[in-house]
Amino acid sequence: MKKNRRHVLLSICMLCFSIQMYSQLTDLARLEYSFIPKGNSEDQYTRLRALLNFPLKTSEDCYLIIGGEYNRIILNLEDNYPFDKDPLRTLNIIDFNLGYTFKLNQNWRIGAKITPRIASTLNNKITHEDLFLNGGVYAIKDRTDATDIKRPYRLILGLTYNTTTGLPFPLPFVNYFRQVNENWSLSLGVPKSNVTYYFNDKHSIETFVGLDGYFAHLQKPTMVLGKQVDNISLSIAVIGIGYDYNFSKHLVGYSYIGHTFMMNNVLRNQDREDVFTLDDTNTFYLRTGIKFKI
Repeated sequence: MKKNRRHVLLSICMLCFSIQMYSQLTDLARLEYSFIPKGNSEDQYTRLRALLNFPLKTSEDCYLIIGGEYNRIILNLEDNYPFDKDPLRTLNIIDFNLGYTFKLNQNWRIGAKITPRIASTLNNKITHEDLFLNGGVYAIKDRTDATDIKRPYRLILGLTYNTTTGLPFPLPFVNYFRQVNENWSLSLGVPKSNVTYYFNDKHSIETFVGLDGYFAHLQKPTMVLGKQVDNISLSIAVIGIGYDYNFSKHLVGYSYIGHTFMMNNVLRNQDREDVFTLDDTNTFYLRTGIKFKI
């Protein structure tokens, strides 16, 4: 039962890492740093993330989005482990994004995205085991700028497909945002739900619950306790507090700190079954960065 729960969490986290469609449609550029130390250990996990998108207007209210995202994951493994740590110290996740969005009517916008991905240690030449394909189709009802309703809102409904989850079928996606009043808003969905308080146009603070994680192929398979390891994954659930500072309407700096309440960093075999747990101790979480959005 515990293994099944972990598999579900991994699937959701891998989905979340790949399908942040609305943010990737609205973010033109992003630089981000994440840090997770291992509890009672010198080990630590660091992620550097860079995203760049180019929206091209094809006609009125229709846009083609071309871009990419690079994640460099650094595993500083200082503890003693029963295997060679060198082949998995650095992971690379490279996404190539191709999206299209158009206005269906006054209230609804349709968006679609396909994302070929390389997720690997990149120690050798790229093979089919390093390649993954993600994508999704979304319907977005955005009334956040509406003046004829008391509480503006945004609803996103979609279907997503992600080969890193190991599930051979599309999964539903739902996100709901509501501006409660001038100072408060809430967002419910995956990968993050939050409640935000706006001090003014520049400063806001929020409490959040979110998911994060990754999945990557090890190009140099490692033997651990007599078993071959081909993949590595991290899946976490975290609760915390965040702060946003709007330098301008489009340029935003942000920081989120919190504590994980579910952690699973695992080495896996070719069938994605657990072989060795690197970390399952809940710990501190930090994510900070700057983004330029539409």
